[in-house]
Amino acid sequence: MDRDLARRATAEALGTALLVAIVVGSGIAAQRLSPGNVGFQLLINATVTGSGLIALILALGPVSGGHFNPVVTLADRILGGISTRDGTYYVVAQVVGACVGAIVANLMFDLPAVTLSTHTRSSGSLWLAEFVATFGLIVVILGVVRSGRSSVAAFAVGAYIAAAYWFTSSTSFANPAVTIGRTLTRTFAGIRPSSAPAFIVVQVAGGLAAVAVARFLHPGLPADSVVVPHESFRSG
Repeated sequence: MDRDLARRATAEALGTALLVAIVVGSGIAAQRLSPGNVGFQLLINATVTGSGLIALILALGPVSGGHFNPVVTLADRILGGISTRDGTYYVVAQVVGACVGAIVANLMFDLPAVTLSTHTRSSGSLWLAEFVATFGLIVVILGVVRSGRSSVAAFAVGAYIAAAYWFTSSTSFANPAVTIGRTLTRTFAGIRPSSAPAFIVVQVAGGLAAVAVARFLHPGLPADSVVVPHESFRSG
């Protein structure tokens, strides 16, 4: 791995780790501070996650593009913005980072480092919700970037994720790496390991559908366009 790729992959691992720490940590804090009030717990979790995601993309986007999500990286690969080799490193870094983030969140709240979730999330409605959540996320990213407004991509993504917590029945995981990380915590944000594969399949399907729709909506979308180009953060 060359130095530039190592730097970008490290940014992806760090960003995904912090994202999962934010998701899991805020879920634990919300559950402890507002026991019995699930609606308020979700509001806290959604607000903190959306805000944290904006901050992470702004901070690390100039290094790697701020994917923090294998589906975003896959979309970028399909559109020619990243090579298969680089994309593979990105995905590995994202998954490792997600697992580390969940472990750190557990430890911060004085829980065992790894506590496999027992929260079953397995039904047709939840799978549809994950498809919709991921589809919408990629549509938002591509729409913002292809309209020349990459400088506001962080705000659009954070706002969408915060909204999707509420309008999807699955609370919008929309991210295979985050899904894997969240299997390692038996808390508010967790997902049972046996439920994760189906979530990941529909997330990838939603991302692929979004790329197809984006190509139709943006007929000038060139083959070498990228999803969240890190160069645009530098200039914007």
